[in-house]
Amino acid sequence: MLRRYAEALTDWATATASQMIAEVNASDRRAWMQMSQDMSTALRREIQTAPTGEAMRGLLAEQVTLIKSIPLEAAQRVHDLTLKGIEDASRAREIASEIQRSGEVAESRAMLIARTEVSRTASTLTQARAESIGSDGYIWRTAGDGDVRQSHKDMRGKFVPWSTPPTLDGLTGHAGCLPNCRCYPEPVIPE
Repeated sequence: MLRRYAEALTDWATATASQMIAEVNASDRRAWMQMSQDMSTALRREIQTAPTGEAMRGLLAEQVTLIKSIPLEAAQRVHDLTLKGIEDASRAREIASEIQRSGEVAESRAMLIARTEVSRTASTLTQARAESIGSDGYIWRTAGDGDVRQSHKDMRGKFVPWSTPPTLDGLTGHAGCLPNCRCYPEPVIPE
């Protein structure tokens, strides 16, 4: 009798704990979704109305012509998709699918363009934000793994002025703005 009571109590405790864990997980998921939505709204507002957003859009517009493997109209569409993607927290894969639909672009090429443009957009937003508070440059940071190109490894930890992007492997651009670059700028903030 005591054994059945202990088993019943254990079953009840297990079911109750599982239910509590499920409720906490659901509550956490709702909280993260709300926070994500709030961040997306704030980022969209910054990109659309703040001076940093205006500066970022200007810097990105200049870079549309750097996408040479597709027609200029398609490059402009990629630019628009990437801006919308950063506002909506879209992944590079989602943007790559849209790129493929906007022209005759192979899946691998679309993915390269999407990854590059998402990274370029994030780095350019960082630059616009940093310059708006008086930053003159940044420290080049890499992904720190075995896939980092030697030229990018050589840049790791170096100060780079925003006004003078480096030329690596024949291409000029800041950390995160070069094709398939997973590096990022760590802004140096003035005192």
